[in-house]
Amino acid sequence: MEKSVYKRVLLKLSGEALSGGDGVGLDFNVMTEVCGVIKKCVEAGCQIAVVVGGGNFWRGVKNGQGKMERSNADHMGMLATVMNAIALADVLNQTGVKAAVQTGVEMRTFADPYTQRDAERLLSEGTVVVFGGGTGSPYFTTDTGAVLRAVQIHADALLLAKNIDAVYSADPKKNPDAKRYTEISYGEMLEKKLMVIDLTATALAMDNNLPVELFGLSR
Repeated sequence: MEKSVYKRVLLKLSGEALSGGDGVGLDFNVMTEVCGVIKKCVEAGCQIAVVVGGGNFWRGVKNGQGKMERSNADHMGMLATVMNAIALADVLNQTGVKAAVQTGVEMRTFADPYTQRDAERLLSEGTVVVFGGGTGSPYFTTDTGAVLRAVQIHADALLLAKNIDAVYSADPKKNPDAKRYTEISYGEMLEKKLMVIDLTATALAMDNNLPVELFGLSR
């Protein structure tokens, strides 16, 4: 078993990734594969936290389509992320990995409320901590939530699992001439408005010198 490059990381998974490409619901075959990889990383000595999106159930402002008050639509999205966090932690435990769920909004029946102290303690003990509920506030995406939690737990890096394998100047599926970046600065991302992660998340990562590594999540 190779030793982990990082001591502690935060992995960001989209809700769509958990759906197995269907876009809706949960694909437990895909989730089992993802949890198997997480298990190998834990066994290699890496402490892992996870932030999950909720787009496989509800995408706040997008699904609200202007017919709902923004805060209410975002609150529903936060609940969707908690559903995914509970499911992922369950599969992790079945895979033989100790996992716990913490939420940005208190809902003690389902999970523990997020505290930096408890999250770092669990990570140090080898437990994978799955964060649900985003930042706990509307108007912020799970990208921003992922950067925020990564900074708070002193992660060495944020790992972004996307449906593309790198940063591009445009959508490579729509523009075959899109430039592929193997490395790019936060300043350039902000200047070019490359929406790899949202601009708030980009600025927060830049302010805290948080390395972000993007990779394609494929079966």
